[in-house]
Amino acid sequence: MELTSLDPDATVQEILQHIERDGGVIVRSYLSADRVDGILVELDYYIRNTVPFPDDFSGHQTARTGGLVARSRGVRELLVDPRMLGVATSFLEPYTDKIQLNLTQIIRLMPGQPAQALHRDRFIWGRQLPRDIEPQLNTIWAMTDFTAENGATRVVPGSHRWDWDREPQPSEVVQAVMPKGSVLFYTGSVIHGGGANRSAAERIGMNLTYSNAWLRQEENQYLSCPPEVAAHFDPELRALLGYTMANYALGYYAPIDFIPGTPGTCPPELAFADGAEQADIPEARTF
Repeated sequence: MELTSLDPDATVQEILQHIERDGGVIVRSYLSADRVDGILVELDYYIRNTVPFPDDFSGHQTARTGGLVARSRGVRELLVDPRMLGVATSFLEPYTDKIQLNLTQIIRLMPGQPAQALHRDRFIWGRQLPRDIEPQLNTIWAMTDFTAENGATRVVPGSHRWDWDREPQPSEVVQAVMPKGSVLFYTGSVIHGGGANRSAAERIGMNLTYSNAWLRQEENQYLSCPPEVAAHFDPELRALLGYTMANYALGYYAPIDFIPGTPGTCPPELAFADGAEQADIPEARTF
């Protein structure tokens, strides 16, 4: 089985159909080269000053730069892109009343990096979640061309429906070869992993992932993007970061000082200047 590669104007429904069937799908040239370059310029200082993790799984020749929301306007715009957010919301809505941003990361595979171990991203939460609950929807963006030689992401189409212990055969593993500006959508359940960079140049990808809002985020967004930074963002983006309540009461906060006219525990929106207009505080939520 091969990964399907869709045209740049693919609809949310077309993308979802292939994700449901194969566990992943490529949309070619989703972003223009100018938008990709703009994001890389904004993040260049941080990318160049990030060193590899000292472990085999992360990659001794792979540098991973996080905290992208606070550092890049281009990333912030992309995270609330209606089509991308539409895919993530539609995919996850059977399992949650709200979704959240899970991880933002630039992944820079340097020459000589071996192939990463194949894995399922959902296992960051262990194997306790029932099989029929999908915890996350992921994207990896080609910030440079992804080729077979420079380590294009390896994917096992259909493996999101396999038993957890089934191991893929080499013939079942394909690579997400795609031009710069393209994106691979994939589920948290599909088997995948970075490829080996056998070229003389870096392969740069950007990993942006969403998850059910009742799960702990892989990247701690409250530290990566604290309230004094998030205060300057639109409420929609702040909610994605986790500055909202999910599943009735998850995520409420107690103000340091009592605010007349408000309950002692409040939705996080009230921590921001525009929160009074955004927050809905029914009596049942005053605890």
